[in-house]
Amino acid sequence: MKKVLMFLYSIVAYLIGFASLLLWIISVSDLVPEISIDQTATLPFHLALLKNFGLVALFGVQHSVMARQSFKTAFAKYFPKPVERSTFVLISGLLLMLLVLEWAPMGGSVWKLQSGSILYYLVYALFFSGWAILFISTFLINHFDLFGLRQTYLELRNKPYTTLNFKVVSFYKYVRHPLYFGGILGLWATPNMTVTHLVFAMGLTAYFVIGTLFEERDLKKEFGKTYKAYQSKTRMLIPFPKRIK
Repeated sequence: MKKVLMFLYSIVAYLIGFASLLLWIISVSDLVPEISIDQTATLPFHLALLKNFGLVALFGVQHSVMARQSFKTAFAKYFPKPVERSTFVLISGLLLMLLVLEWAPMGGSVWKLQSGSILYYLVYALFFSGWAILFISTFLINHFDLFGLRQTYLELRNKPYTTLNFKVVSFYKYVRHPLYFGGILGLWATPNMTVTHLVFAMGLTAYFVIGTLFEERDLKKEFGKTYKAYQSKTRMLIPFPKRIK
């Protein structure tokens, strides 16, 4: 029964995590005004900026702390180890929803492309390409391991958990973190860049960069010379210009 409950818990966490990603994408798409981050400003600019900084910091700190091996080790002392990743996904999903739903509009316009123009559709093509890269990248790693389902499923089947092998396939041949690259592209490729959207994009891009640096440190510890060799010939976040071997 305990293993069944852990598996059900991981399914709930997965659904919440996946729903938060969809909410995030729709909120910055400028296609569904009702849940867009670009609502009418209700707070003074400086208070809105302070609130938004706090939301990004909360999301970023949780993400970085819970992703570290030291936290995972401490977690396993008090809770079943197979649900560690699902707990990370659950809390990350809830905080991402909070980030989107509580984001304080700030008004203002940086650029606005004419609706129906060629450039308008090209930017949207980049927007959807970015999110497609993000989702495809999760499957190139192992989608169900990344979202915590594989861990509890193996436990349910009484099979030992095995770590994923290091492999360089598809997008990973061109950039070390295509998942983050896709997210950054999706954030910045918008035909209607408001100040609200700009601050949102800047805040999460800063998180991506900082989070990636921490992740790189962990990957070097885990894979050693193999990852260092990969680093030497592959860009971290932006796939161009290509590094010379």
